[in-house]
Amino acid sequence: MSRPRIALFVLEALPNARAVRRFVAEHAADIAFVGLSNAERPSTGGLVGQVRRHLARSGPGFLPYLAVNFGLPDLLAPAAGLIQRLAGTTGRAGATPLRALCRDLDIPTLRVDDVNGTEVAATIGRHQPDLIVAFHFDQIFSGPTLARVRLGGLNVHPGLLPRHRGPVPTIHALAEEPPAFGVTVHHLAVTIDAGAILAQEAVALPPGTTATRASVLLHEHGRILLDRVLARIDLSGAIPEGETAAVLPYCPFPDRSLLADLKRRGRKLTDRADLADALALHTRG
Repeated sequence: MSRPRIALFVLEALPNARAVRRFVAEHAADIAFVGLSNAERPSTGGLVGQVRRHLARSGPGFLPYLAVNFGLPDLLAPAAGLIQRLAGTTGRAGATPLRALCRDLDIPTLRVDDVNGTEVAATIGRHQPDLIVAFHFDQIFSGPTLARVRLGGLNVHPGLLPRHRGPVPTIHALAEEPPAFGVTVHHLAVTIDAGAILAQEAVALPPGTTATRASVLLHEHGRILLDRVLARIDLSGAIPEGETAAVLPYCPFPDRSLLADLKRRGRKLTDRADLADALALHTRG
């Protein structure tokens, strides 16, 4: 039985960068193409529109988190080749931006403005993947898009579903008493983070771990869980049914009151160590 061909969809950022690069390097022969989300796509209002919405909902205290996790990695990406040459990390998968890594591995890439649009549909039709894998992806797959692949889709979620559904699960996990961190691999479904659970692991992290650092660590745990699920699919030729859980309330981006409560309790979204980690994305493989 041949191994399923994977269409991998990613928003490359600090939380998932090293883990997803390692995944691509290890599974290069099985990846049909990689869809790279355009975080500044027009449908979201672009960079300015998104910043305005975050400011209105969360306030300026949320901006350092956004800058460390998304802004700084995106800003440094054009200089990645030079940084790698200076640091001696050229050729190391974990330090190589995903688009460049895919080019080195001869894996086609696609800039994704609309995951349910005609360009993605045409790319799926051209490359005929068997399975969609979302690994820190910020767009919602429609039913028709998921139906375009033979086996359906998987998602890596850095949270303990059905709790903490949504885009920033480690922030909501950090708000619990005690913080409840973990990672889940589940079926992709039209309802956000509501597909049947295939693998899950609670992860104990040291006191003082920031939401940013938790997300980095949990994506690495997620890569390992994903490998286990893919091994099961290789053996059976199908995605296991998994365990269906009740759909709990959606956890959106934090509002001002949640951020104020976290600050009062001394729990941080990000810190200087996370900033250093973002600066070192291309210098540590």
